[in-house]
Amino acid sequence: VQLQASGGGLVKAGGSLRLSCAASRSLFSSDITGWYRQSPGKQRELVASLSSSLGTNYADSVKGRFAISRNKAKTTVYLQMNSLQPEDTGIYYCNARGPGWPVTSARYPWGQGTQVTVSS
Repeated sequence: VQLQASGGGLVKAGGSLRLSCAASRSLFSSDITGWYRQSPGKQRELVASLSSSLGTNYADSVKGRFAISRNKAKTTVYLQMNSLQPEDTGIYYCNARGPGWPVTSARYPWGQGTQVTVSS
């Protein structure tokens, strides 16, 4: 499976962006699909995840501002980002992991990601 993230860009603080992640085929229903962020000088972190059994989960830093969703075919995952702040700047990636896998693990190769830059 190849994952292609898109929708990033340059936005002012307080603005919004909607990221999309297109998969080359339907993702496993049991998998936990997630959006990850790698900010300059920091390790990649999970910011939002979604699974059929566990629902949605968000990092504390984005709770109430970001929303993850996917289409019924499980071929596209979205990340609606509102009230963006400069600290949200980074490259955003999507991936998935199996049930019970460590949060740092990934089922698929990491794609190019999409750059989000928030200016103050």
